[in-house]
Amino acid sequence: MSHTVDIPQSIKDSLRKFRFARRNEGSAAIVIKINKQKLIMEEVEQFDNISIEELAEELPENSPRYVVLSHALVHPDGRTSFPLVLINWAPPSSEIGLLTLHASALLNFQTTADVSKVIEIREGPEGLTSDVVNSYLLGK
Repeated sequence: MSHTVDIPQSIKDSLRKFRFARRNEGSAAIVIKINKQKLIMEEVEQFDNISIEELAEELPENSPRYVVLSHALVHPDGRTSFPLVLINWAPPSSEIGLLTLHASALLNFQTTADVSKVIEIREGPEGLTSDVVNSYLLGK
């Protein structure tokens, strides 16, 4: 039994706008959830100039989310860039049916969001820190 989760045009428009927004400090994020009853993705919230730790506290401890993050990354040579990364927020306390649906729609969402890097977070808020994001993006 295969269910496909629809990504409405409004989400695609939000993702495009988010992707091309000019940023010069901090991190920004757009949070997307799956409405299990309607089999459709919905925007939960957008954050601007938020720390990774603050973002982790905003995410639910028992429900999966896709988070597209634009993160202020300071490179070893001093340059700052704002790469996009997809955080696959999948706490183990989530309802199993929703986790399965979330996992099955991940690749489609990743393609739609046009983000190549994915960070899997399954531990809850303590697993999502700026150190985790920085080390992943810098390849350490």
